Amino acid sequence: MSARSYLLAAGAFAVGTSAYVVSGVLPAVSAELDVSVTAAGQLTTAFALAYAVSAPLIATVTARWERRRLLLAALLVAAAGNAISAIATTYPLLLGGRIVAALGAAAYTPAATLFATVLRPPEERGRAVAIVFGGLTLSLALGVPLSSLLAGGIGYRWVFALVAFVSVLAAAAVRLQLPYLAGSPAVPLRERFAVAADGRVLTVLAITVFGVVATMSVYIYVVPLLTATTGLTGSTIGSLLLAYGLGALVGNAAGGRSTDRFGSIPTLFATLAGFVVMIATLPFTATTAVGAAVALFVWSVFTWSFNPPVQSLLLELAPSGGLVLSLNASAIYFGMGLAGVLGGTVIGAVGVLALPEVGAVLGLVVLGLLLALRSGGRRTAPALAD
Repeated sequence: MSARSYLLAAGAFAVGTSAYVVSGVLPAVSAELDVSVTAAGQLTTAFALAYAVSAPLIATVTARWERRRLLLAALLVAAAGNAISAIATTYPLLLGGRIVAALGAAAYTPAATLFATVLRPPEERGRAVAIVFGGLTLSLALGVPLSSLLAGGIGYRWVFALVAFVSVLAAAAVRLQLPYLAGSPAVPLRERFAVAADGRVLTVLAITVFGVVATMSVYIYVVPLLTATTGLTGSTIGSLLLAYGLGALVGNAAGGRSTDRFGSIPTLFATLAGFVVMIATLPFTATTAVGAAVALFVWSVFTWSFNPPVQSLLLELAPSGGLVLSLNASAIYFGMGLAGVLGGTVIGAVGVLALPEVGAVLGLVVLGLLLALRSGGRRTAPALAD
């Protein structure tokens, strides 16, 4: 069962690289298509918003689908989107490719997460979620840095082509190795969104949105940010992104284990406190190559410890996991979309060096929401208290 969970993570790596790859090739896209860095960053926004809108819709339409068939179709759609991105010679066509890729990712991630929890006993739910999200973190550890390094040598189009190829390989493995898993009864869209009527679920979704905006408004523009703080460019920046990716792997695994051992709420408090400190000090710690590598690693550990406890908390609040996980997936990518817009706005108004401080303020907002959730949980749901 463990091997099958890691296969689900491999698919998550493919769609995760599809989601984050623009961050690694941002300068190349900007130069080749003759658009500003901010405009190139909006490719991530388009991907994110398409994902956010489509995830609950796709989950509703495909609710009765056999799960393996759904995962296969999702990966093939993601591959098609990246193939379009690879051949795009204009900004609008590249934008369209990112939207198609987002539809595949929106179908895959919630279904794979729920599939992983079925393969593991309830007491290992946090680690099951962490395994799938480990694929996403590996896309940061390897996908984004490699795309940054490769873009200078083979061009960003070949980078998208490689992502499409990996998605096809993952689809073949899913078809051959995963067991049959029946779908669930169709749930009307109105009922699907009714899950969010629970104030606690709504608060957790808000925590997801603000948490993602806090970190991604910085990460989307991390290449120009590091150039400004360190004076470094090119392959050296790509190497620094490896430190962030390795931190993501450590943080995701730690978040899953901590959730299973200490619970969702305590893990989130520790994660968010560390995140605020690290992102607020980033302009002062990431001024040399070594300092930037260390700062990126630690920032990433705290950032990527976030997902497993949030997902587990939602499953505690709403046992019909497919519903809340699709909504949380929408929240993640809605946050990414907002992050691209916010980051571009901040850069245009006060410069790239202001981004970490904006992220820190948003991190404090998330801590406030978590405090409100815990206070409400003590009155209405003792399981939420730490």
